[in-house]
Amino acid sequence: MTFPASPVSILNSSTTPSDDTTSQNSKTQGSPANLKKKSKSPPRAWQRMLSGRRLDLLNPSPLDIEIEDIAHGLARVARWNGQTQGDHAFSVAQHSVIVEAICEALNPDMPIEEKITALLHDAPEYVIGDMISPFKAILGDSYKDVETRLEHAIHMRFGLTAAIPKRLKKAIKKADLICAYFEAIHLAGFDKAEAKRLFVEPPTGLIADVTPLAIPLAQKLFLDRFHTLLHELDQKNGK
Repeated sequence: MTFPASPVSILNSSTTPSDDTTSQNSKTQGSPANLKKKSKSPPRAWQRMLSGRRLDLLNPSPLDIEIEDIAHGLARVARWNGQTQGDHAFSVAQHSVIVEAICEALNPDMPIEEKITALLHDAPEYVIGDMISPFKAILGDSYKDVETRLEHAIHMRFGLTAAIPKRLKKAIKKADLICAYFEAIHLAGFDKAEAKRLFVEPPTGLIADVTPLAIPLAQKLFLDRFHTLLHELDQKNGK
């Protein structure tokens, strides 16, 4: 097996800063006055997105949220901390599409707005990542607070109710656990008995394909489903 050349290279002498410049920079950066100045700066609490938006994680604005950023991020976030079988990680983007499909299968009369909410049920993870349940329990309310703020901003951005009603939340959670059951037994190494204890066994006849997709395909799958639902919603509203 051959490996690619090192991704790190050394600049040639013509582009390397002079010793005097390097020494002067080191002295300036390391001076007590400079260190004191840096210590006064508050920690950065925003993230720059590829769309150019800067999303404040502590006080997220709906105006700084774009569906393309969400799709890009979720397609690159791995479920199960990446501990799944296959050539590709099983992404949160793909998981989200399957959860929405399960919701629709179990609730054929589900309104379009609720389908969009189901599709976006893990959308905050495009910023904070997919933390496994045991780690969420360790972090407690601090994690939940950030997640809730992001969730509300995302819902408001797309004209949805900020807080998910309990009935809908219960329906989405059931679909989420059914999807997790399929992922557990087909990708994450669980046997059926263990998966039944931890997740929700699907009703007879319900099958979900959880074959992991490559990142570009998962991203497109998520975006296509979102735009399909949005188009249906516009038609419903006479737009």
